[in-house]
Amino acid sequence: MKIENPVLTGFHADPSMIRVGDTYYLANSTFEWFPGVRLHESKDLAHWSPLPSPLSRRSQLDMRGNASSGGVWAPDLSYADGRFWLVYADVKVVNGAFKDCVNYLVTADDIRGPWSEPVRLNGVGFDASLFHDADGRKYLVQQTWDFREYHHPFNGITLTEFDVDTMRLKPETERTIWEGTDVKLVEGPHLYRINDLYYLFCAEGGTVWTHQEVVARSATLDAHSFEGSPLNPFLTNFDTPRSYLQKQGHGALVSTPGGEWYYASLCARPWHHANESVTDPRGWCTLGRETSIQKVDWTEDGWPYIVGGHGGERVVDAPADAIEDADAQVSRDVHDDFAAPELGDGWCTLRVPFDGRMGHVGDGALTLRGQGSLCNLFDLSLVARRWQAFGFDASVGVRFDPVNYRQMAGLTNYYNDLCWSWAFVTWDERRGCRVIEVAQNDFNDYTSFLRDDAVPVPDDVDIVWLRTRVRTQTYTYDYSFDGEHWHGLGVELDAKVLSDDYVNQRYGGFFTGAFVGLAAVDLSGYDAEAQFVDFDYRELTD
Repeated sequence: MKIENPVLTGFHADPSMIRVGDTYYLANSTFEWFPGVRLHESKDLAHWSPLPSPLSRRSQLDMRGNASSGGVWAPDLSYADGRFWLVYADVKVVNGAFKDCVNYLVTADDIRGPWSEPVRLNGVGFDASLFHDADGRKYLVQQTWDFREYHHPFNGITLTEFDVDTMRLKPETERTIWEGTDVKLVEGPHLYRINDLYYLFCAEGGTVWTHQEVVARSATLDAHSFEGSPLNPFLTNFDTPRSYLQKQGHGALVSTPGGEWYYASLCARPWHHANESVTDPRGWCTLGRETSIQKVDWTEDGWPYIVGGHGGERVVDAPADAIEDADAQVSRDVHDDFAAPELGDGWCTLRVPFDGRMGHVGDGALTLRGQGSLCNLFDLSLVARRWQAFGFDASVGVRFDPVNYRQMAGLTNYYNDLCWSWAFVTWDERRGCRVIEVAQNDFNDYTSFLRDDAVPVPDDVDIVWLRTRVRTQTYTYDYSFDGEHWHGLGVELDAKVLSDDYVNQRYGGFFTGAFVGLAAVDLSGYDAEAQFVDFDYRELTD
C-alpha cells in the first residue's frame, strides 16, 4: 500500500499527528474559519476520515473581529494520562510588530468529544505544543514573539513547565532551549523523548518557498542545551523548485506499532500560467497549504532523515503493519439538499459558529439572513467549504427577492476579506427588476463586471441557479433559470487572486486557501433572507 501526497488536500495546514493504539490522528489549523481545528483519523496513514471539530462552541473560541488569517494557529494534539490534550492559539493581530495571541488548552476523554471549556495558558508566542515527559512532568513548548524593532521577532523556542494540579503554567520556569539556525523564523516546535534524548522539531524560513523543517537534540531540557542536526534541513523544497510538493515543513513525528517512523507536514502544490517561469514566480497555490506525510529513518548516531531525500516524495510506502481502510475518503464530491437541521461536515463559517443571526438550515433549504459585505470582519452570513481540487464545478439554487441594490445573495469564491468574487442576485432600480451580476474584490479594488449588461431575472422565476467552474488557472460563473440549461456570464477570472502567494504580495496573513460558498448581504439593514437549495460540488477526473 502507498501513501499518495498530499493526504489531505485543500487548506489543511500545520498538521499535528499522533498515534493512540492502532489509530492515527491529525489536527490542522483553521485560522479565522469556524469550527476551530480540523480533526481526521486513519488506520493506515493513507486514508483519512474527518472527525467532529473540538472547538464547536463560542465559549471555546470567539474570533469576531479577528483579522483574516488570525484565529487558530498551529494546534497541538497529544494523548497522555488517558485523555486527549489540545493546545491552540487565538491570534488577534496579524500584521505589524505585534502578534497579540492567547494560548488555550482543552481536553477530552474521547477524540469525538465532548471537549472541555478552555484553560487560558499564556501569550508568550504562538505555535505552542504540550510535551508529556516520561517522569510525568509536562511542559509548554512555543515560538517566542519579540515585538521590539531592534530584535528579531522570532526569539527562539521557549519551554515552560505546566502544573497539572492547578492547570496553570509556572512562569518562573520559562527558559529558551534553542534559538534555531541562521535561516531564522524558528516556530512550530514539537518535542519528543526518544532513546533518552530530547528531540526538537521546528519549522523555519517562513511558510513560503524558503520553508524548512529542522531538528535539534539534547540530553536535558536546560536553557540553550539543544544542538542542531548536522543533516539539517530535515525537510525542505527550497532547493527543489520542480518538485510536485513545495513549502514542506512545520509538522509532527509519529512512530508505528512496528517501530517505523513518519512525519506529517504542511505542503503546497503551485501551478503556473503558460507564460510564467516555473521558478520565478514559483507559482500560485490556490488550494492553500495541504498535508503530506513522509517516511523517516535514522542514522547510526541517532539523527532522523527523510527517506528519499530532504525534498520528500509524492508517493511513500505505507507502514508494514497498516490496517488498510480504503473506504475512508473515497470521494470528496458533495450534494447537500439541506434536509438536516444542522450544517453537514465540511461547511464552515467565518469567526463565529453558525447561529440564528446568520440564518437556519433544514427541510430542504439553507436560509441566510443578509448581514454585512464579504469584507466584513464582524457580521457576515457566509457558509463555505474548501476548494479541494484544481478543477471542479459547484452549483446551487437561490430563492431571493431583493428590493434594493444593497441586498445581494449568491455563490462566492473566497480567499479572505480582501480577495474574493461572486455571482449574485440583486435589484436593479433602473430596470425595476432582479438581475444577476458578477463582481470581484481584489485588495479592495471592487469591480462590477456586468453593469448595464447584468442579466434580468424574469418575474416568474422562483429559483435562480448559479454555478462556478474552476479550471486551475481560471474560473467562471454560469446561470440557469431551470437548473438544466446553463448560460455563461461572460467573465473569466484569474484564480491566482485566491492564492496564498498572491495575498502574500500585499498582506501578511496568507495562511488559508480558497473556499466556495453561499452568502447573503443586506447593507440596508433590513435582514433580507435568501434560501439556498441543492448545493452540488463535483471534482473533475484526471
